[in-house]
Amino acid sequence: MDRREFIRRSVGGSIVAGSAFALGDYGRLLAATPSPKPNAYDLVAVKGGEPDDMFDSAIEALGGIGAFVKKGQKVLVKPNIGWDVTPERGGNTHPKLVSRLVQHCLNAGAKEVYVFDHTCDNWIKTYKNSGVEKAAKDAGAKVVSGESESYYHEVDLPKGKRLTKAKVHELLLSADVFINAPILKHHSSSRVTIGLKNSMGMVWDRGYWHRNDLHQCIADFGTYRKPDLTVVDAYYVMKQNGPRGVSLSDVLTMKSQIVATDPVAADAAAAKIYGVEPRDIPHIAYAEQMGLGKTALETLNIKRIKL
Repeated sequence: MDRREFIRRSVGGSIVAGSAFALGDYGRLLAATPSPKPNAYDLVAVKGGEPDDMFDSAIEALGGIGAFVKKGQKVLVKPNIGWDVTPERGGNTHPKLVSRLVQHCLNAGAKEVYVFDHTCDNWIKTYKNSGVEKAAKDAGAKVVSGESESYYHEVDLPKGKRLTKAKVHELLLSADVFINAPILKHHSSSRVTIGLKNSMGMVWDRGYWHRNDLHQCIADFGTYRKPDLTVVDAYYVMKQNGPRGVSLSDVLTMKSQIVATDPVAADAAAAKIYGVEPRDIPHIAYAEQMGLGKTALETLNIKRIKL
């Protein structure tokens, strides 16, 4: 049964900072690559601006949001909204980025744009104190809680090695366009959390992943549905005590952003900014081995922008 048929049968209607060089070698990541024809970039790396302005520049380099979102489509923007902390603590995707993503999608003619996460802290406090709920609603999105199990539906992952089934939120099942908008930060269990791991916020039982080879489960879930676009928020980067953090001393202000159509490349580039080799993060290496994308950034056409 394909995804749309599954939705028709089982889902029904939808519901309503510090030094920029302290982590990684940014210059090497953004080393010159062969200049492709316009709008043919695989990845855009932006530095030096506010989250919304950086996304404006990045999406323009990729041909505009209209290359991904068409009139009348339903869009899911999936930020990290897992933690009851304010934006400068670096625990959640920056609200300015979420707002601008929603605005671009609606300007492209999207029928509906949804924002949600299956949070770790209390979802009401998290949505509010992260600033994401207000930013998304003010921009015109429909913000949905991820706390009700009734909105999750079991799907098969035939390519999964450890994760072969998962209960997935219906917003992912029913969306025409899926934009993954993680924040880059430290994680005590997976070393870093970026785009591939951000997908855990779309399933009901995250505990299974932690009990059954977390890294392999992260890669396995990537085989279910790849995002149409991955937008990595690296404005505030939590360098320790992740994923929630303890204080502002955990965070560097890096004012960076990675945007790519290849989810593995997006995570690989972000890992480089963080200061680790992508293949040293098992779930990134596994995802590449499973054919989900590339870690070899030198083979990609990369556009670098400094604001």
